[in-house]
Amino acid sequence: MTNLYDRHSALLARAVEALRTRAFWTPFPEVPSGKVYGETAKADGIAGFEALVGSAFDIPGHPETRRVGRENAPWGQTLAISYPAADPATLIAACEKASHSWASADPETRAGILLEALTRLNAMSFLIGHATMHTTGQAFPMAFQAGGPHAQDRGLEAVAAAYAEMTGSATAATWVKPQGKRDPITLEKRWRIVPRGMSLMIGCQTFPNWNGYPGLFASLATGNTVIVKPHPGAILPLALTVKVLREVLAEEGFSPDVVLLAADEPGAEITKALVETRAFSIIDYTGSSVFAAWLRKNADGALVFTEETGVNSITITGTDDFAGMCDNIAFSLSLYSGQMCTSPQNLYLSKGGIETDEGHKSFDEVVGGIVAAIDRLLEDGAQASSVCGAIANAATFERVAKARHAGRVVRESRETGLGASATPLLVVADDREGGLERDECFGPVSFFIACKDAHDAIARASAIAAEKGAITAALYATDGALIEEAATAFSKAGVNLSVNLTGNIYVNQSAAFSDYHVTGANPSGNASLTDTAFVAPRFRRVMIRWPRAA
Repeated sequence: MTNLYDRHSALLARAVEALRTRAFWTPFPEVPSGKVYGETAKADGIAGFEALVGSAFDIPGHPETRRVGRENAPWGQTLAISYPAADPATLIAACEKASHSWASADPETRAGILLEALTRLNAMSFLIGHATMHTTGQAFPMAFQAGGPHAQDRGLEAVAAAYAEMTGSATAATWVKPQGKRDPITLEKRWRIVPRGMSLMIGCQTFPNWNGYPGLFASLATGNTVIVKPHPGAILPLALTVKVLREVLAEEGFSPDVVLLAADEPGAEITKALVETRAFSIIDYTGSSVFAAWLRKNADGALVFTEETGVNSITITGTDDFAGMCDNIAFSLSLYSGQMCTSPQNLYLSKGGIETDEGHKSFDEVVGGIVAAIDRLLEDGAQASSVCGAIANAATFERVAKARHAGRVVRESRETGLGASATPLLVVADDREGGLERDECFGPVSFFIACKDAHDAIARASAIAAEKGAITAALYATDGALIEEAATAFSKAGVNLSVNLTGNIYVNQSAAFSDYHVTGANPSGNASLTDTAFVAPRFRRVMIRWPRAA
């Protein structure tokens, strides 16, 4: 066994410090450059991906009773990769058998193994980027970042947060209580870190690694074994992850079954069967609120950490950079065709319009400015494809079609010409009771909502966030009092607020080590990546004490 903790201790210390300061930091460069990842990294990544297409994905020693695999093909690239699969009982038995030695390892040993896995995964970022691209529909630059370095950042963040929490208090102490004239009572005390038990990580289709790594690495760092259940449309990114983790575990003398893959196929999912075994102490889930509610009902006391559906908003009350505002909103609405948990959906503004650096703009002029900015951004087909990507799930097209009847269409959704695509559909909502804008309409659909005034716009946007959930909110305002009013309203609703974003920073983005992703304070999720509440409940401290001999 090598000392991986010593090898990576400086990286871990720097990550813990970054969590404390919340300043920008990353050890994993986000630029897919040969100067960073090696001159052959791009070619090697493509060759590695092509070698996997049409093959039987090998995970040495993994339980296997059959092969499964019918993944998504949003860019038209049929993967035809098969993965080892086994029934829930077989996977659970293997995971339980591996649990004792992993639970007994100290936090340093576990952290060293996980950091070694993350550095190996980082070196594979080009391969992971192509795996992410061809399963999720993200364009390659985004797939490289979200499936590779940005996900690795979130994994490292989880390890650092867990390590800081586990080592934040003494593991041994001599306790001396004075007794006046009598001899003091002296006890020796020791505390052990005891993991909660087996963990189930249920992956999502659009961001399998980015959303999956926090729970996966937090559970492993705190000594829990994990069964990784990918979305059947996006298995490959997490299969590569599981394979690397198992390789490092085996090299370090642990059973690789500390981490297992629960692959399945569309229409024959095993998620419910896994949960209904009641074998799991921790469940991490990203997806719809409907299934999250089912999980909570059937998890039999397990800790359930969720990121769920919500209605993200932009409130426009004024701006001193109208063109910059329109361009920023255009990119936010177009990025990955709105298939992000952080994508804006509802845009609230006064029916009387707003004041800008270009003079007063009516409601329709603000709408028209944003529509024109989207059209400029997407007028070139290649650029449109690189921004919008492809549609991951056919149900998204159905939502787009339905949204056309929700009000006045001010921008029609179009194809980019590459893959299964759809550019943003923009609708001025009828704003009637029970309208589509009242719930999440996942995908390239946004609604403009006319309000009485700026105060009404803030109130309505924050109210729907509190009622339905929201992960992000944006505000454009020139009045400091309105900014403070919005900050108070959205804080009360439990939503992270971005104010007056222009230039190359967007409301969709969430930075590891600095931004807490989701607050856990509204219906869009009960967990925040990656705060103390996300990592600390995954383990317990158990004390052993005895009198010290005189």
